[in-house]
Amino acid sequence: MASKEDRREKIERIRALPGELEEAVRGLGDEQLDTPYREGGWTVRQVVHHLADSHLNAFVRMKLILTEDHPTLKPYDQERWADRPDASEAPIDPSLLILRGLHRRWVELLSGVEEAEWTRGADHPEDGRVTLEGLLRIYARHGANHVGQILRLRTARGW
Repeated sequence: MASKEDRREKIERIRALPGELEEAVRGLGDEQLDTPYREGGWTVRQVVHHLADSHLNAFVRMKLILTEDHPTLKPYDQERWADRPDASEAPIDPSLLILRGLHRRWVELLSGVEEAEWTRGADHPEDGRVTLEGLLRIYARHGANHVGQILRLRTARGW
């Protein structure tokens, strides 16, 4: 089990993500937003919308773990979600707003977790048993990984 300090650092990463993402996409136009971050990868636009989709799902999953006895979590096909027009064509501002509000709520949720609750778990049909602490570990890095992809693309393209 992680230390309280380790969990606080992960929660702080979740708190910081919306601002880091906003900074990473600041000033990008449609042509840049529609550029894949790597060959065969999602566009910057899809990455932004994916973060909103993924983190909404993560918040709900964590809340289910905290409020139900060993729930079964529903997986979703993130590739198909990213291919829908709301993720592949729509402006990114709504997803940036979602992330700003969602992450404020998420930090409030996580900051109120009792020590014994971090081991609460759920069944994920694809991943098996997951715990609240395991999800915190995943999502503390998830956003930073995607922001890094955008920043590397900006550097490579001289944006």
